[in-house]
Amino acid sequence: MKKYIYKVLSVGVISSLALSSCTDLTEPVYDAIPADQFLKTDAQIAAALGPAYGGLRGITWDWFNPSEASSDELIVPTRGGDWYDGGDWLAYSRHTWTPQHGPINGMWGFIFGNISQVNQLIPVVKTNQKAVDELRAIRAFYYFMAIDAFGNVPIITDPTSKSDTKPRAEVYAFIKSELESSIPNLVTGKAYSRMTKDAATMLLAKLKLNAAVYSGTADWQGAYNAADAVIKSANNYSLSSSTVSNFIVQNQGSGENIWTIPFDSFKAGGMNFQMRTLHYANQQTYGLGNSPWNGFCTLADFYNSFESKDLRQSMWIKGQQFAASGAPLTDAKGNPLAFVADFQKDQMTDADPEFQIAGIRSQKYEIQRNNPNGDQSNDYVVFRLADAIMMRAEAAFRLGNTAQALADLNMIRTRSGVDALTSITAADILAERGREFAWEGWRRNDMIRFGTFSQVRKFMKVTDKSRELFPIPQPRIDANPLLKQNPGY
Repeated sequence: MKKYIYKVLSVGVISSLALSSCTDLTEPVYDAIPADQFLKTDAQIAAALGPAYGGLRGITWDWFNPSEASSDELIVPTRGGDWYDGGDWLAYSRHTWTPQHGPINGMWGFIFGNISQVNQLIPVVKTNQKAVDELRAIRAFYYFMAIDAFGNVPIITDPTSKSDTKPRAEVYAFIKSELESSIPNLVTGKAYSRMTKDAATMLLAKLKLNAAVYSGTADWQGAYNAADAVIKSANNYSLSSSTVSNFIVQNQGSGENIWTIPFDSFKAGGMNFQMRTLHYANQQTYGLGNSPWNGFCTLADFYNSFESKDLRQSMWIKGQQFAASGAPLTDAKGNPLAFVADFQKDQMTDADPEFQIAGIRSQKYEIQRNNPNGDQSNDYVVFRLADAIMMRAEAAFRLGNTAQALADLNMIRTRSGVDALTSITAADILAERGREFAWEGWRRNDMIRFGTFSQVRKFMKVTDKSRELFPIPQPRIDANPLLKQNPGY
């Protein structure tokens, strides 16, 4: 059974506040914890921090969409009247977004709204340093997303203050300091869905892996050390039998997943990748209570990067589609519903004509059959052991330790049934990261670090490296004139 600490309200805190203003105590109170006894146990700390975690569920839309749709592994084509939305989805693939782009404004709101939530909680739990440090580590994760997406951003640690834009290197130093000072005091062990010591160390590894991008100075040794610490953690994480087994509907039992965000079809919505990617008629395939939206798919070049014997091919839905009864499905025009990888010239000359079957679809997150709701119960995977191994491989390669890099890379390849490599290049590492972490929200981050994000590819001809940062949304600048727009916008 899943444990949803995100759903727990700060009962002790709320009760204590209520009691301070209450004058009629004739009714007994059964759910209050006296203020001097609150935040004494780990369970009480988890309850108090629940609101800081609850906002993370927005990651599946406000972070995942911009991070993946702007990369080479996911596209959202317009299909007739669907998915145009003022050209916002096409702008992702074409790298033509502007400061007025609505979803990018939404991403800013998701990140800084949750930073504000954390800032409001810290004074509430200030008497317990363990709770404060956990909140600081959670806030560091939001700031990691901010520095990755927007670069120069304000550093706000007070719930009532505004701030001007700080240089990206300064924000990097702030995140690094917050993590390094809080990690020793974080929860140890496999505390499901919590920002544990291992989860925060994974974040530190990810931060240092991108140090050259964020601060101008590489820290490959720091990235290596952090990733290595997680791999050798006393919590004994292990690679699952297959990559996709970490994404099944009930994936809370994975021994590979290090940090996840809990979702539930009935109690905690937001996990709806199946709705975004499946064709409308696939409702009959999986016995869904709602018709899918026929949107997200992968691009042919990315799909074709998988060898035919690669076990990770199972994450893709391709070819003729069938109803649960076995009957072949058709599209709205009565043609066979058979997903194809490429967008042919007579079907798609750009990312926006009507073509219902174009693009291979994703089932990396197992599709929950006979589900009456649009949301599923798979938990969103933020960090897993395979990423620690691949981060160590990349850092080792950058440090000149090709033997370690090759051993780590081949560990991931062997699990997926593909031949081990006998030599290694930077391109090999990027390609393997693409295949292993496809549709997990990391592709844009990886491509920028490897220098391929602004290279011409199908549907994208913009080589301006200013696009490696999203613009500061204009509505945010209007609300806070202290913010400074990124170059190129």
